[in-house]
Amino acid sequence: MCRTAEEPEPDADRGTDAAFSALLEDSAEDLYEQAPCGYLSTLMDGTIAKANATLLGWLGLERQAVVGRMRFTDLLTVGGKLYHETHFAPLLRMQGELGGIALEMRTGSGDRLPVLVSSVVKYGSGGEPLLIRTTVFDASDRRAYEAQLLRRRQEAEQARAEAERQRERAEDALRQAESDRARLTEALAALQQSLVPTSLPAVPDLESAVYYHTASPDRLGGDFYDLFPLDEDRWAFFLGDVCGKGPAAASLTSLTRYTLRAAALHDPEPATTLATLNTVLHEQYTAAGDPRYCTAVFGTIEPGHDRQHRTVRLASGGHPPALVLRADGRAEFLATPGGLLVGILPDAPFTTAQTTLAPGDTLLLYTDGLTEARTGPTRTSLFGDDALHAFATDHAPAGPQEVITALTGLLKSFGDGLDDDTALLALGVPATRATTAPTTPPATNPTNPAR
Repeated sequence: MCRTAEEPEPDADRGTDAAFSALLEDSAEDLYEQAPCGYLSTLMDGTIAKANATLLGWLGLERQAVVGRMRFTDLLTVGGKLYHETHFAPLLRMQGELGGIALEMRTGSGDRLPVLVSSVVKYGSGGEPLLIRTTVFDASDRRAYEAQLLRRRQEAEQARAEAERQRERAEDALRQAESDRARLTEALAALQQSLVPTSLPAVPDLESAVYYHTASPDRLGGDFYDLFPLDEDRWAFFLGDVCGKGPAAASLTSLTRYTLRAAALHDPEPATTLATLNTVLHEQYTAAGDPRYCTAVFGTIEPGHDRQHRTVRLASGGHPPALVLRADGRAEFLATPGGLLVGILPDAPFTTAQTTLAPGDTLLLYTDGLTEARTGPTRTSLFGDDALHAFATDHAPAGPQEVITALTGLLKSFGDGLDDDTALLALGVPATRATTAPTTPPATNPTNPAR
């Protein structure tokens, strides 16, 4: 509802206006004395001529003890006095005004009050300076805030410095770990080389090639192989895989390798040599309550019925069958039936099989790392014997180095599917320039026909 100008105001409105007007009737003196900041006026020599109640209350001083008796600098701390004399006063005389200067005042109890000071010079009609009017603001909260910010900054700097020290320590630890790993890898490589020949000896009228893949550079491999002479015409060779990894496997590998060498020099019959190894391993480990074993294939090779052929005799202890790549393009497994894991039983039966290598034939020995490599998109299928036979058939005929090179490429194609140690050893008779393919008798076994 609108009210016309002629209509009188309600009593409530008149009462509100009157109360509001009363609030505005403070005298200038009250506004000066009770202002939310400190006011003081000083003569040009600094003598305090006037100070409001607010400032005196902050400092805890009586008016009669201040006005006319103290100078502005008497209210300041020692540092404040020095700054006033060297900076504040000269600049004020030059510029006529200064604002927002941080100083510290002394209270009557001896405490320090951080303040922000603004001063202006009042001039007479002739331009002569008469007095200085100063406004003082309590900066305690600001100083506390600045101190808190400084503490937080210092804490942040300390945290950053500590993080930097932690990073440096972590980098030092990483460098030390890398150095230790490099030394360990170097030591393991040297030890690994002591467990297998660094190279194969040259055998008259016989070609040989070898490849050894270790699943991890940080652990000793468990596969082993060797080729060494028995006399002027006969040579012995073996290849195998011990159970386990690491130092324990290295110890077993060393014992196995040197036992086979010593046993072969005493009696090179393959089945007898493996029987000797079985006795040593069983007595050393299984009978002592720490069963360890290996798979191994041991063989001898010597001249056959003529200087062009070689007779191979083999015995196997739980090892994958040898594979022969014939010069006529065939590939066949050489069965060695009856072989058990070496070292499990006190008396394990081993059987010697025999075959003849004609010119162009290659005998391949391998550990199960090859046939048990995981293939396929999901790495869930094993490569297997059938795939190996097909691979050999596709590459036959091939000399030992050709076979090893082809298989090395195959192993690399498995990628992370090849997660076990793998050893390959190939022996072959050099091919002749005969125009017709040589006739090779089938592999035979003294007691059982070979497949």
